[in-house]
Amino acid sequence: MGPELIFVAHLSVTVGEPIDVGEVVDGHRRLVPILGGTVEGPLLRGRVLPGGADHQILRTPTLTELDARYALETDAGERIAVHNIGMRSGAEEDIDALVRGEHVPPERIYFRSQPRLSTAASRLGWMNERLFIGSGQRLPNSVELDVYQVT
Repeated sequence: MGPELIFVAHLSVTVGEPIDVGEVVDGHRRLVPILGGTVEGPLLRGRVLPGGADHQILRTPTLTELDARYALETDAGERIAVHNIGMRSGAEEDIDALVRGEHVPPERIYFRSQPRLSTAASRLGWMNERLFIGSGQRLPNSVELDVYQVT
């Protein structure tokens, strides 16, 4: 029997102005501050806490590797650490537009991720033992991410 997907939540992650580190040994490095946001879904509701960042490497003109670390807080006050790795790819002109902070229609960008969730909250302990995938969209001031549990 193959895996299925269960929708967990939609994350709307507010992001700040990217910090451009420049060309480093493994690509063009950018740090994108995570300022906050919301979490809404059937299995998880709450907010994205400020203080995280997405450590991006622009590998090629069409491929960006994502490595975001941040925290969530449920409506009940439970905390969840998120380590979300992924990739975003598209035509060179579309990636350039995203880097400039412009809107690009989501169907023109491939944006998938693998969030790893960890928590000390006993009610949410199942998250420590499951795989998740994300499907995202980059907007000028936010990242919109749908998170699914892989059964």
